[in-house]
Amino acid sequence: MVPAWQQGIIKSIEQATHNTRRYFIELPETPSFDFKPGQFVTLDLPIHEQKNKRWRSYSIASMPDGTNVIELLISYVPDGLGTNYLFNETTVGSELTLRGAQGVFTLPETIDTDLVMICTGTGIAPFRSMLHYINKHNLPHKNLALIFGARTQADLLYVDEMRELEVSLTDFTYYPTLSREDWNGHKGYVHAIYEELYKGVQPANFLLCGWRNMIDDAKHKLLEMGYDKKSIHLELYG
Repeated sequence: MVPAWQQGIIKSIEQATHNTRRYFIELPETPSFDFKPGQFVTLDLPIHEQKNKRWRSYSIASMPDGTNVIELLISYVPDGLGTNYLFNETTVGSELTLRGAQGVFTLPETIDTDLVMICTGTGIAPFRSMLHYINKHNLPHKNLALIFGARTQADLLYVDEMRELEVSLTDFTYYPTLSREDWNGHKGYVHAIYEELYKGVQPANFLLCGWRNMIDDAKHKLLEMGYDKKSIHLELYG
């Protein structure tokens, strides 16, 4: 059953990086907005006459906490009608029409293998929701890895939170890697990290979220490494 459309109100906006914002949206019609970490909502934006050309879907970056406020992490796309509208036509107090939550890119019922989360850009959003949920509810789990690819340190998202989670969340490791800046952390693309960590093909589930090129490359490499396609789960952006 497809969720009904409802109104949301932008309660606050925070600039996360030079081109990415955090939108906090209240849903007055839903006292407690329930969803599974990893799911998304769809916005119906006044940018086209055709319905399907007005819809834009965004993963929920916050975890379900019993409130009716959710966070969306959105990057500006210069030629994108949707992000142009959100960045230039909305402000605190603006109303948005949305529906959800939907999607099957969620945590397994039982986390009985290592869980490897691989992302670029705003693809970190569903993983932030999942990791905070695991931590908050003390869900039993194996090793957890977040491999986050960015161009420079200025493009890293939620970096302080991830560092704090490394301390508070058992068996969690954060692997940021930069492709266009020299620093004392990992350098290059995300692929080298999981290829080294899982070259022994130990049991693991891989969750991939971000732009199509990264996901296509990662899926191909994981299959070449010997992993079954059932252990590779995708959420495409763009």
